[in-house]
Amino acid sequence: MKSVILYSGGKDSTMAVYESQKNGDEIYALLAMVSRNKESYMFHVPDIHMVDYCSAAMEIPSIDVLTDGVKEEELNDLEQTLTKLKDKGVEAVYSGALESVYQKSRIDKICKKLGLKSISPLWHRNPIEYMQEIVDLGFEVIITSVSAYGLTKEWLGKTITQETIEEIKELNTKYGIHPAFEGGEAETLVLDGPMFDRKIVIDEAEITWNFDNGIYDIKKAHLEEKYDYSL
Repeated sequence: MKSVILYSGGKDSTMAVYESQKNGDEIYALLAMVSRNKESYMFHVPDIHMVDYCSAAMEIPSIDVLTDGVKEEELNDLEQTLTKLKDKGVEAVYSGALESVYQKSRIDKICKKLGLKSISPLWHRNPIEYMQEIVDLGFEVIITSVSAYGLTKEWLGKTITQETIEEIKELNTKYGIHPAFEGGEAETLVLDGPMFDRKIVIDEAEITWNFDNGIYDIKKAHLEEKYDYSL
C-alpha cells in the first residue's frame, strides 16, 4: 500500500513512519504542514524546519505545505494536498494521534471524503509503555518545547531516557501531565532511530523562556554517518 505520513519530526509521527514500514507500506512521502500560526490546533510548530533533516536522515522524500494555521480553515489546506496525493496513487494516510479526538476525527473525515484509508497505529496505546518502547527501540528523542506546570526550562533540549520517563511519571502523579505529552505539555524532535541511515547532530540552539513555557529553537544542525563499531 502506498502511504503518506503526516509528519512533524516529533516522536509520534516518527513512530507512525516506523509502523508504516513495519506494515510493508511504500511510503510516498512525509507530509509536513508548516503553520504560520504558532497556536495551530492541528499542526506541530516548534522546529518544524527540522523535518528536512529527518527526511534526509531516513532517505524518505518530504513535502512541505504552508498553511495560515487558522482553526478549521487549515483543514482545507490538508484536504487539497491529500487530493493531489491521491491522484499520484497514495492510498493511505498515517498519523501519530494517541488520544486527540480533535485531530484524529478531522483527519478521518477528510480521508473518508477522499476515499483514503486513515491509519493511526498508536491510537489509545498505554502512554507509559509507549514511551518506554520508543527508548527501547533505540530512538533518540529530545524535548523542543514545554508548556505545562512542572516542566521547567531545564527540560528544553533534554533527551528522553528511561530515567526521564520515571521523572515524567512523577509529574503525571503530581500535576496530571500526560506521560506522552498528548495534552500539548511538550513537543519533541527525533534525532536518531532504527530507520535513520544518518543521525541528526545539533550544533547550535537557542532557548526562549516565557515565564512558564519555552522553546528549544534549533539554529544549526548537520547529519552524521552512523558506524557499526562492532564490525
